[in-house]
Amino acid sequence: MDRIDEIDAKILHLLQERGRIKRSVVADEIGMSLPSTSDRIRKLEDRGVVTGYHAVLDPKRIGIDITAFVRVRVDGSSHYEEFVRQVAGEPEILELHSITGEGSHVLKLRTENTTSLERLLSRIQSWSGVTGTKTSIVLSTLKETRALPVKPMELGHPEASRSQTNGHKTH
Repeated sequence: MDRIDEIDAKILHLLQERGRIKRSVVADEIGMSLPSTSDRIRKLEDRGVVTGYHAVLDPKRIGIDITAFVRVRVDGSSHYEEFVRQVAGEPEILELHSITGEGSHVLKLRTENTTSLERLLSRIQSWSGVTGTKTSIVLSTLKETRALPVKPMELGHPEASRSQTNGHKTH
C-alpha cells in the first residue's frame, strides 16, 4: 500500500509553500541527502501525488478585476457531458464543481470587468440544458489557497491512516 509518511508530508508542505524551492534546500530542511530527497520527490510525482508545478499570478496586475461564483442549474444528466465540454472551452472559468443544494453546479470564474462578465454569463445561459444561473461577485478575497493540509496516511484511505496513527490498527 502506498503511504505518505512524515518525511513525504514535510516535502509536500515545502513544495506547496515554495514550488521553486531547490531540492538541495528541501534536503537540508528535512535532514536527508539530496539523492534520497530527489528520489522521494520523483516517487511522489510518479504516484500522482504531485501533479504539477505552477506560477501563482496576481489577477489584478494582469487586468483581471472580477472574480465571481456562478451557481448553474442544468436540466438533467443528458446535458452533463456537453456542459462539461462547454466549460472546458472557457478559459475564464477556473473551476467547475457538481454540487448539492441550490443548482447542480458551481463555477469559479475570473474576468476583466463587468462587461466581460455579462458576455460570459450570456454564453453560459445559452448552453443546451442550462435553465438558470445565480451569480455572486467577490468584493474582496481574504484567503485563497490551493495548499492542502498533508498528513501521514495510506494513500486513498485517510480513515485507515487516522486509526493507525492513533495506535489502533484497523483490519
